[in-house]
Amino acid sequence: MRILQHPHPVLRHIAEEVHHFDDDFLTLSETMQRLMHEGAGGVGIAAPQLGISKRVIVVDCSLGKHPCKNHGCLVMANPVIVSQSGKSLGREGCLSVPDWVATVPRAKKITVQYQDDDGQSQCLQSVGFEARVIQHEVDHLNGVLFIDRVLSTHDLVRRM
Repeated sequence: MRILQHPHPVLRHIAEEVHHFDDDFLTLSETMQRLMHEGAGGVGIAAPQLGISKRVIVVDCSLGKHPCKNHGCLVMANPVIVSQSGKSLGREGCLSVPDWVATVPRAKKITVQYQDDDGQSQCLQSVGFEARVIQHEVDHLNGVLFIDRVLSTHDLVRRM
């Protein structure tokens, strides 16, 4: 598998809910984690980035250039952000839009409900960078890319 790049049409589709937490789901989760770790600076990945239209994300902020306080490696199926507060501007990039970074507005703090890799319901509060990454990855599940959230084209910068 490879990470799809913009403008691949799958990146614009709304992903389908996960209903089965079987060996196929675990294989997908493991593949996503491996590809995220192989990606340059990747701290999150969503199944649609691999061409799989399923509501699954993996987030691990301990992998970033500036590791932050976080919950470790999170595998989230069917994540829903149920509350958010505060506002924050921050730089974002994406494995599917590899040549660009931009300043993007996000909530500072979120509460997300999801199912873990056993299909058990979980609820998690996240703040700061980890909250930003979760929001970024949930956007992928809804066919939204970070470049859609840029306030001004002046904030979009080509990586060197």
